[in-house]
Parts: sequence; structure tokens; C-alpha cells
Amino acid sequence: MAEIDIELIKRRSVVGVVALTARTFLLQIVAFGATFLLTLFLSPETFGVFYVVSAIISFLAYFSDIGLAAALVQKKDDVTRDDLGTTFVIQQALVITLVTISLLLSGPITIFYRLDEAGVWLFRALAVSFFFSSLKTIPSVLLERRLAFDRLVIPHIVETIGFYGVAVYLAWQGYGITSFTWAVMVRGLLGLIAMYIIEPWLPVLTISKQSATRLMRFGLPFQLNSFLALLKDDLLTVFLGRVLPFAEVGYIGWAKKWAEVPLRLIMDSVIRVTFPTYSRLQHDKKLLQKAIDKTLFGLSMAILPISAGLLFFVHPMVELIPKYGKWEPALISFYLFVFSSAFAALSTPLMNALNAVGKIRTTLKFMIAWTVSTWFFTVLFISLFGFNGVALSLLIVSTSIYFVIRVTKAITDFSFIANVRGPVIAAFVQGGAYALILRVVPHTYVWLFVSGVLGVILYGSMLYVIEASRIKAFIGTIRRSAA
Repeated sequence: MAEIDIELIKRRSVVGVVALTARTFLLQIVAFGATFLLTLFLSPETFGVFYVVSAIISFLAYFSDIGLAAALVQKKDDVTRDDLGTTFVIQQALVITLVTISLLLSGPITIFYRLDEAGVWLFRALAVSFFFSSLKTIPSVLLERRLAFDRLVIPHIVETIGFYGVAVYLAWQGYGITSFTWAVMVRGLLGLIAMYIIEPWLPVLTISKQSATRLMRFGLPFQLNSFLALLKDDLLTVFLGRVLPFAEVGYIGWAKKWAEVPLRLIMDSVIRVTFPTYSRLQHDKKLLQKAIDKTLFGLSMAILPISAGLLFFVHPMVELIPKYGKWEPALISFYLFVFSSAFAALSTPLMNALNAVGKIRTTLKFMIAWTVSTWFFTVLFISLFGFNGVALSLLIVSTSIYFVIRVTKAITDFSFIANVRGPVIAAFVQGGAYALILRVVPHTYVWLFVSGVLGVILYGSMLYVIEASRIKAFIGTIRRSAA
């Protein structure tokens, strides 16, 4: 694969963000509607079981990769047949071993978490679907290196529709946790088939010591970063499933899922593009700076108004929707998760920039600090504040974005304040308007919708007054790339 030039990188990056964001909006509409129905049909305890069992599989899945896929994406030179074959063989050997271990451990895990038979089968289904997912790695890497995200979105669409379609139908029919069991199997199979239709790749069964050594120089520290993230997030969830009732774990999962709506709608799409894009620009610090500036401005412009809306509208909606009052105990956690997710949205692209230029050991130090502090504060705050302590600990740790900014500025002189100032001011005005409007209007579906639209209009108007030139340039870039 020949290296793509700068103009093509710019165009494909913008097209990729647009394609992934459009895909994300479509899928999140499906996911939000389906999740809403699932929260009506299923109990908090059922959500807690799914949350914990998924985290167990995520923990085991970490050991299926040693960072080789990320090393292929980050690699400056073209990837070779030996690179692809070596990555595939090593990964599949690890995956098959882990799936076998997972299936053998299903009995002890059942006893430890006091799962019923349906919970055991969910665990087994997640283990098998993890194997299906691993087979998509190389085609996905090839698409990412070409920045062909407009094609990469198709398997995700197929997976999401398949998963939620099956889950909602079976939950409606009263299958409980078994709804998730069949849904994850369908998702795994459909995603695998779709990926190989989009990017056919004949597996290469070869091992090159030279390729493995070269890729592991970046891959092993990268994977250690992932392992620490795993300890910080998924293993913590596994721990919570043991020390808290499943209903309270369900509250945490519900609050986190809805509070991270901006991340799933916007950030995931942008972040998926930024790492390979920054990797292609790592030789030119000036271009990298411009890319970071645009990423921060675009993320804050899109995420902050959604976060403001969530803060003011979730409580009225919980009270208004029939059978949704059962989630009211999770609201404090929800508010805290909203703020921490906003910090995460702005720090993640900076971590991607550090990884892209090879500063993998720097990001490793950050991950060590975050993992230790998250566990420390979580254990402490759970004893003081109950399950709400989980969200509080995450908020405190997320404020360390200050140090990420300082380290990133050492490699490229971007301006964090200049990029987020306008959206922050506009979001505060929007939030103030919501606080006043919702005090005087009745909390009905119509008035909540009208209030939400008025706030968005106010946000957009205020932002345009502050950042008119940047918004015009931003729109112009999108138009030129789509042309």
C-alpha cells in the first residue's frame, strides 16, 4: 500500500469523521431507543449482571493482543505481508487459548458471582463472540491505514442493528438475561461476515521474527496502556459486582451509559480517525498542531451543548416516562459522570497525539497514575458515599487533564484554552437558559422538546458570535473534503 499524501490525508480524515459521526448518530438513535425499551422490559439486576459479565470478558480479551494491531496502524512505513501474517497468527493463538480458558472457567465464575444458568450462558456467548471479533482485526487495520472509514462503518451498522433487534425482541418476549446471550452471538456473526465482504483478506499463516520484534517495540507499551485502562475500568466493574448488589451496579451502568451519550455520539467517531491520522502526520509537527486544534474545537463545539442538555433534562424525563422512576437513585451518579465524560472527551485526542508520535511511554505513565488513583478513590468513596462514590472518583481523576495538556504542548504548540473557550461560554449560557425555562414551563413532552430546541438555538447563536470565523473555516473544510 503506497503512502497517501497530505491532501489525501486531510480529505479522508474529514470524510472519515463525517462518515463515522453520521453512522454514530444513526446507530445511537437505534441504541438509545433500544436501551430505553430494554430498561422498561428488564430490571436493574439484569442490567447489573450483563454489565459485570461483559467486563469479565473484556478483561480476558485484553490478553488476546499484544498491541500489534495498533503498531500496524501507527507504523510509518508500509505494512508488509509478513507484518500482517505475524500479527494474525500471534493474535489467533492468544485468542483461541483465552476462549478455551474462559469456557473452562465458566463454572468457578458462576459460583463466585452467584450467577444462574442464564448468566453462565451469557458468559459463554460473550467468549465465543470475542473470537469472531478477533478475526476482523486485520481487515480493520487495512481500512484504518487507508483512512477508509466510510467503508469501515458498515460492519458496525450491521452489528448494532442485529444486536439490539434481537435483544429488544427477546426481552419483550420475557427472556430476561438470555436476550443478551442471543444478541451477542448474532452481533459477532453478522459483524464478521460484513467485514470480510467489505474488505476481503485471505489469512496469511506466517511468522516473521523480524516483523514481530519491530512491531512489539510499539505494541507492548501500547498494550500495557490498554491493560491499565482495563484495570481502571473493566476490572473495577468486576470488583463492584462482588462488593455491591447487582441493582446498584445496574444504577452505575445506567448512569454511565446515558452520561456518556456525547462520547458515543461524537468522540468515538473523532477518536477513531485521529490516531491513524495523527500517525500519518507525525513527521510534520505544524500539521499535527493544526489537526489537534481542529479536533479540540470540533469536539468541544459538539459535545458541550449535548452535555448541558443531559444535565437539565434527565430528571424531568425520568419523572415523566412511565416505569422509569426506578432509575431515579442513579441520578447523582449520572450528573457526576456527565462532567467527567466532558473532561475525557478533551483529553483523549491529546493522548492519541502522544501515541501517534511514539510517546507511548509518556502515556503509559499517565495510565499508571490514573489506574492507581481511580482504584484508591473508588474504594475510599464507596465506603463514604455508597455506589455514587464510583462516579465521584472518576470525576476527580478526570481533572488531571491539566497535566496531559502540558505534556502535549511540549511536542506541538497548540492552544487548549483558545479552542474550548467559545464552546464553554456558549454552553454556560445554554445551561443558564435551561435553569430558568424549566422552572416556569410545565414538564410535558412538548414543553421539554421546545425548551431543548430553544437552548440549542441560543447555544449556536452565542457560539457564532464568539467564533464566527472559525465556524466558517470549519464548514469550509468539510465542504472542500466532501467535494
